[in-house]
Amino acid sequence: MLTKQQIAQRIAKELKDGYYVNLGIGIPTLVANYVPAGMDVTLQSENGLLGMGPFPTEEEIDADLINAGKQTVTTLPGSVFFDSAISFAMIRSGRVDLTVLGAMEVNDKGDIANWKIPGKMVKGMGGAMDLVASAQNIIVAMQHTNRAGQSKLLKELGLPVTGLECVKKVVTNLCVMDITDRGFELKELAPGVSVKEVQDATLGRLIVQGDIPDISF
Repeated sequence: MLTKQQIAQRIAKELKDGYYVNLGIGIPTLVANYVPAGMDVTLQSENGLLGMGPFPTEEEIDADLINAGKQTVTTLPGSVFFDSAISFAMIRSGRVDLTVLGAMEVNDKGDIANWKIPGKMVKGMGGAMDLVASAQNIIVAMQHTNRAGQSKLLKELGLPVTGLECVKKVVTNLCVMDITDRGFELKELAPGVSVKEVQDATLGRLIVQGDIPDISF
């Protein structure tokens, strides 16, 4: 199975030169560490930073520089700071080319639930609602199952919906899947993981066509 770092590393392969990318809280923030060398990608953090760099080393830590998840980050030359109004104006006006989000559940139509678990204390929806409504492309980074071993890739969501039919691709610790009109389409497998393991861990419609290659980095 893939580690969280490897999930982020695989998602970084989806980046393209000139992209503006928003990284959500959790596994998505790790993508900042794997931007391909020489590629011109601008990372946005919704708390008001454009031009976010990788996580700092011990010597680089500045407690005043944080991302939306309150983790310390670095900035790149030319980075800028701004308030939430400007940050969400960027998002709502469609200027973000790719959004990488974590999720509690995703269904086979591309619906996502990532902001609330009934009966548990939550900090609020954050920018999730705006991001799923405005982003041109959404990739989800997540574990394939929850702590009880139950699938998080479903036919229907069981948790409150964040956005409808907005997720294009899911990268989990087991595999990479595109979301199509026919459901989850298995594209790549984590090294050592079988198709049957993915089938057993997926409750939504799953399409398997031909030989499925291993994920490469």
